[in-house]
Amino acid sequence: MEKKMNDKSRSIHDILPLDLIHIILLRVPIRHVARLKCVSKLWCSLISDPDFAELHFCHSPAATNVFMKKGAMAYLIYLDENDASQKEVSPPFEKKPHPDFEVLGSCRGFILLRRHPQFLVVWNPLTGFSKRISYSHIVRRLKYQGFRLPYSMNLHGFGYDASQDDYLVVVAYRDYERQEDHLECLSLRTNSWINLDAVLPRPLDWFDHNSCGLFLNGAIHWVPSCLKDHRDAILIFDLKERTFSRISAPGQLPISECLFPCLALLGDCLSLYCHNYSSHTTEIWVMKEYKVHSSWTLYQIPCKTFQPLCLSNNGDIIGKGHPFSDKKGYLIYNVRGDLLKHFKNLYCPIRGADAVYTESLLSLPSDIKDKDNKNKRKAGCTYSPCFATRYSC
Repeated sequence: MEKKMNDKSRSIHDILPLDLIHIILLRVPIRHVARLKCVSKLWCSLISDPDFAELHFCHSPAATNVFMKKGAMAYLIYLDENDASQKEVSPPFEKKPHPDFEVLGSCRGFILLRRHPQFLVVWNPLTGFSKRISYSHIVRRLKYQGFRLPYSMNLHGFGYDASQDDYLVVVAYRDYERQEDHLECLSLRTNSWINLDAVLPRPLDWFDHNSCGLFLNGAIHWVPSCLKDHRDAILIFDLKERTFSRISAPGQLPISECLFPCLALLGDCLSLYCHNYSSHTTEIWVMKEYKVHSSWTLYQIPCKTFQPLCLSNNGDIIGKGHPFSDKKGYLIYNVRGDLLKHFKNLYCPIRGADAVYTESLLSLPSDIKDKDNKNKRKAGCTYSPCFATRYSC
C-alpha cells in the first residue's frame, strides 16, 4: 500500500529525465506548447527559454497558417490535408480596434502591420508580444503628409538576418518632388533606421507601388506587376550583405498571357505564379534549387483564379480561389492538378492572403535583452517617442 502511494506522489520529472522531456516538447505542435507552461515551474522555464523557442521553430513543419484582415479584426486560418479551422483575433493596438491598418508581411512567427497614422507594429499572435515603430522621419523627409505605407512606396519587405540575429524592415520609396529614390532599412535589434540609398538599383518605377517582398534564404524577393522580359525579372535584397541582385524568370513563361505575376513560398522553394486566362489555368513555376535557373519546374492548376499559399505536409499545394467563382474558399491540389480538398466555410476575402506564416514562441532580440531588466520596469506598457514595447501574458 505504501509503495502505491509513493508511486502516485511521484511527478513526471521523477519518471522521465529532463533531456527526454525536452525532446518530447520539441515535437509538440507549437500552439499546444504554449499552454504547457502551466504544468509546472520547470516546464514554464524550459518553454520560455529563447534557445528552446529557436529549436522548436527549426523543427516546425512548413507554414500552413494564413493571416487575414477583416475590418478592425483578423482571422488566423489553419489548413492541413484533413481539416481546416479559423480563429478571430484582435490586433495589438493601444486604442479601440480600427479598420485602418494593413498587413505588410510575416517572418518567423511575427506579423508586420501598418497602423495609422505613421506607425508599424511587429506582432507575434501566439505569444501576444508586440512592438510599435514610427516611420514619421520618412514623412518629414518628403514633406508630404499624405505619405502612407504601403501605398506611397515602391517596395517593402520584412526578413531576418541570421548572422546578426536581427529582424529587418526594408522600405524603398520615391520622392517625386525631387525625383529621387530612397532605401531605408530598420534594425529591430538596434531600434534604428539605416539609410541605404547608395545600393538602391534604378529605376524602380516599373515595380507595383504595393510590392510586398517574399523572405527566403536570408533575402527579400520582389517581382514587378508587369513582366517585360524574362531576364533579371526577380529582384533580390540580401539582408546580410545589404546588396541587390537579380535572377531570371523561366524562359518558357508566356509573358503576354500571364498577367500580374506574384511570388509564393512553397515548402522551402521560391515560386512564381500567374493566371493564364487563355488556358483557364494558374501556372506555378517552382525553383527546386535556389538560384539554379534550370531547376524551374512548371505545375498547372485547372483554376484561373487560384492563389497558391503554401505546401501541405504531404507536398500538396494549398491555396485559395476567388470568392465569386465556383472555386470559392480554400483548395488543396496535388502536383498533377487534381483537386483533393475544398474548404468552403472559412473566411475568404476578395483580396489575396495578407500573410502566410509559421507560428512560433520567438522573441525579438531587443525583447530578450529587455527581459533581464523586466523587474526594474513598471507593469504594463513602456513607450518612447519612436519605439514602444507591449508584453502580454
